[in-house]
Amino acid sequence: MLKYIHIIYLKLSIRIMALNCFMCLKNEKFSNLWTWGGMAPHSDHFEQYFPLLMWGFNLKFLDIWDVNMLRRPDEVNTPQHSTHLYASDHLIVRRGQEFQLKVTFDRPYKPSDDQFAVEFVIGGSPQYSKGTYIPVSVAKDRQSPWAGRVVDSTDNVVTVGITPAPDCIVGKWRTYVAVVTPYGIRRTRRDESRDLYVLFNAWATGDSVFLDDADEREECVLNEVGVIYHGAYDDMSERPWNFGQFDYGVLDACLFIMDKAAMPITNRGDAIKVARKASAMLNSHDDDGVLVGNWSGDYTYGVAPTSWTGSTEILLNYSSSKTPVCYAQCWVYAAVFNTFLRCLGIPARVVTNFFSAHDNDGNLKTDVILDENGRIDKHRTKDSIWNYHCWNECYMSRPDLPQGFGGWQAVDATPQETSDGMYRCGPASVQAIKHGQICFPFDAPFLFAEVNSDVVFYSRNPRDGTLDPVKVNSSHVGRMVVTKVPGQDARRDITDQYKFPEGSPEERTVLEKAEEYGCHREKATPPEADVELDMPLMEVRVGDDFELKLEFNNTSDQARTVDVYVSGNVVYYTGVTSSEFLFKTPRHILSNLCVFPAEKQVMEVRSQDYMRKLVEQANLHFIATGKVKETGQIITSMRVVSEEMMVTVEFTNPFKFNLEDVYVRVEGPGVMPPKYKHYSLITAGSSLTWTEGVTPRRAGPTKLMASLDCAALRQVYGQAQLTVKP
Repeated sequence: MLKYIHIIYLKLSIRIMALNCFMCLKNEKFSNLWTWGGMAPHSDHFEQYFPLLMWGFNLKFLDIWDVNMLRRPDEVNTPQHSTHLYASDHLIVRRGQEFQLKVTFDRPYKPSDDQFAVEFVIGGSPQYSKGTYIPVSVAKDRQSPWAGRVVDSTDNVVTVGITPAPDCIVGKWRTYVAVVTPYGIRRTRRDESRDLYVLFNAWATGDSVFLDDADEREECVLNEVGVIYHGAYDDMSERPWNFGQFDYGVLDACLFIMDKAAMPITNRGDAIKVARKASAMLNSHDDDGVLVGNWSGDYTYGVAPTSWTGSTEILLNYSSSKTPVCYAQCWVYAAVFNTFLRCLGIPARVVTNFFSAHDNDGNLKTDVILDENGRIDKHRTKDSIWNYHCWNECYMSRPDLPQGFGGWQAVDATPQETSDGMYRCGPASVQAIKHGQICFPFDAPFLFAEVNSDVVFYSRNPRDGTLDPVKVNSSHVGRMVVTKVPGQDARRDITDQYKFPEGSPEERTVLEKAEEYGCHREKATPPEADVELDMPLMEVRVGDDFELKLEFNNTSDQARTVDVYVSGNVVYYTGVTSSEFLFKTPRHILSNLCVFPAEKQVMEVRSQDYMRKLVEQANLHFIATGKVKETGQIITSMRVVSEEMMVTVEFTNPFKFNLEDVYVRVEGPGVMPPKYKHYSLITAGSSLTWTEGVTPRRAGPTKLMASLDCAALRQVYGQAQLTVKP
């Protein structure tokens, strides 16, 4: 027995001596490439796939001299993965699609050399069972969540093809190469240059964000510059925006957003969860997210929302300061959210809904409360109608919903109402919204109300507080939903993707379906009033005095007396009143139908009353309500005037030197008074963009003129010809 013990001891001694000799003989040039066995990526998992040879020693095992991630734009990976536009020092690929790397060994690779694997690790505690540690072998008999193969072997260099799973975690992975030796596992050391970004893949059929339409995919993933529509339904304006999803540092900033939200690593491969988490994180409510909303008009401690021209500055400021950026309104939230989604590879677009309802109390109606005299009760009227509202759509499958509800999903980062305790909205299937299937997650009822709610006027009884409907407008909300045409700077009407035509049989069916899930539409039919009130469309030039006309139509055979309340307000585009500049209470006596059925009343609106109260993106909102003395009936009418437009001045410094103490001036007769802006420094090759809101004062042809002046550069002028329509 003692003899056998000595033999075993002798074998162990020889093994240890051989190992020591091997360590001494290895070229010190490559010693910093290696680490032994117990490195972070859970070597016990690796050994499940590569059992050690416990006895004998073979010094012919592979030794790794170099690992090349093939990350340059002119190499094979980035063009094939459509990631060549990213400004990054690392390899960026899309999941569900093969990428390649080159491994240089100390000797030519042979097919029998299957003792090596490429390892990918993400997060702070990687585990194979959670998909955060992925060992990839080229051996055909060894299974891995990610496929691996030898693409080419020339001399000592082996090209390895690796295909990440189409549902793998999206984020920044660490890369190692490991080799099984008779003495344990040897693994390359941590090298940040080998870090790998894996994104969602709209080109891969197995990915949940696969988008088959090539033009739509090109627009909604790869286009860096977009158009955001705003203004009024009958006078739309366009705002260019630099999404900048490929700019240096933006990808890391987007991943930081998920880190800041403490989003579990294992959830970051699920497009549904990523979009929902981001809709909460893009606003600063609840979680110190990216942007602070501000609709007050006072932007003293930040940047006015109208001053932003792109997402890059916002995202880089947030990731560097770790604090919310000031300030945003709906189109800024939507634009930055669009950058986040496109940057991670999720197809996304910004949409604008004109006359967008904000259902404050969740009853899927827009309730306007009138007092006993027919005047709007501003304290009890909580719902509002935004002149326009921007949100996002992202494209993905919805395995959590019945078949047919995948595709475009509405998501909204503007903080309006809470969802599951946080200010967020969506993703909600656009198909579900259109067909009234508002029982499905997430937040479909709120989005349904934004495009398809009724505006109901109620008269409040002062004695018992009961509300009686006096007028229902079923076609005012969701007048038009638009987005950008793929590949063109043109507008596309996508209203039919959200709702059926007003008054159509399909729409009635949808409303009935929505009622099954809690859409309690007003079913009471208000009594037909025998007096009608209307405010005709006005040709108004903002800045001038004008006349507000009320038209009364008495359809009865008796005289009627109407006590009217006329209110004129400067209203933000969100429907929130900034200030009231007009309030009149005329009494109008109407003749009977046989004498004179239609009568008019005219009142003057002076520019001096409203011009000093205008705010950016403001509308003049007039509402007339009245009560018929003889019958007690309530009559109403509304009219919105919006004439704002934007002027943008752009300049690029083409020189190799900086420009200092620069003044830019712009003015236009009948359009805007002279204005100037001072820039202390315009660096070489950089650009400036100055956008200003203006209100044309008169119709007809005119010009906008701009100049730039500094000590180093004089006589720089620009002009634009335009025609202001009445």
